Amino acid sequence: MTLFDQVSEDIKKAMLAKDKVALDALRGVKKEFLEAKTAPGSNGELPDEQALRILQKLVKQRKEAAEMYTAAARPELAEEELNQCRIIEQYLPQMMSEDELRQALEQIIAQVGATGPQDMGKVMGVATKSLAGKAEGRAISTMVKTLLAK
Repeated sequence: MTLFDQVSEDIKKAMLAKDKVALDALRGVKKEFLEAKTAPGSNGELPDEQALRILQKLVKQRKEAAEMYTAAARPELAEEELNQCRIIEQYLPQMMSEDELRQALEQIIAQVGATGPQDMGKVMGVATKSLAGKAEGRAISTMVKTLLAK
């Protein structure tokens, strides 16, 4: 079952359970999936890799919105965004722990032969492709800076 099909099934379940938070979150996800499926240049298909990128984007947007609502003293809206974020995160693969990320990045640094901060671009290019869906870009960037500064 593809992610698109899974989300569609879970929308039905959320309707039956009258789970408004899950229903709102999943409808937003399905909207994004449908837009990607019907976008110019797509063949009407939505591969799971593309669906995962969309899910990651939606999670990031929800977290940023929650931060803005918190800064604007609107905790009820921030809580709603975070609840939707938790629903969407269930469809993402398990993120790497900090130790796993460090080991993976050390291997990538050795692979590309990086010696210092000036090689960050080379490392990030390989790391973002190989760790896509397994770690956030911000976490990868921070860890690469730390490792290359040594």
